[in-house]
Amino acid sequence: MEKKVVLITGSSRGIGASTALKFATEGYNVVINYKENLVSANQVKEETLKYGSDTLVIKADLANETEINQMVDEIVKHYGHIDVLVNNAGIAIDTTLEDKTKDNFMKILDTNLIGPFFLSRACAKYMPEGSSIIMVSSTNGIDTYYPYSLDYDASKAGLISLMHNLAVSLAPNIRVNAVCPGWVNTDMNKELDEETIKEEASKCLLKRFAQPDEIANAIYFLTTDEASYINNTTIRVDGGMKC
Repeated sequence: MEKKVVLITGSSRGIGASTALKFATEGYNVVINYKENLVSANQVKEETLKYGSDTLVIKADLANETEINQMVDEIVKHYGHIDVLVNNAGIAIDTTLEDKTKDNFMKILDTNLIGPFFLSRACAKYMPEGSSIIMVSSTNGIDTYYPYSLDYDASKAGLISLMHNLAVSLAPNIRVNAVCPGWVNTDMNKELDEETIKEEASKCLLKRFAQPDEIANAIYFLTTDEASYINNTTIRVDGGMKC
């Protein structure tokens, strides 16, 4: 039986890396996308190979439509199809309101929102019936607002809206859903001081940040037959955040 293929953007670390390993353990061939850190991407690849995955590592900037299309072409040339797309790559540039610039705002939108649109559209042409697209958004895009990351929050809210519209456009052959993590122990949050971590964890019913694999498990679930009737839906994976 031919293996299914998953493309995970931003999968050299954090949630993306954990998601790559999860799909590999479930028998998928994995495409690891990265922008800068080839060493980390190859380390993730070595882990997926332990599970028999035929893994590709592809460099592509999600803010560049040409690189997006080149990545999809390479995947299709190698595998012939794409069964799951996980739009995980995301960046944040936290500054005060007064220090927000148009260039940085657009950089965030290009990577977190516009890139996933172009990539989803490109992949959909090669996704068979029953395929899935998962948007990794954030509770920041729903109701946990942080003024220092208002541009990031806006991009994640837009990603949820994009999910809804793509679910309509691609139905009934491709299901499109979104996962919205709360705080997660990733590199993006490694610079937080202990006081901030303690304060933010206290807002969560489970009193801790998530581990990346806990988000990966939710992402994988939405692509399975057990979730075959879940579509156009946003799922919070935040440990019970109190807004």
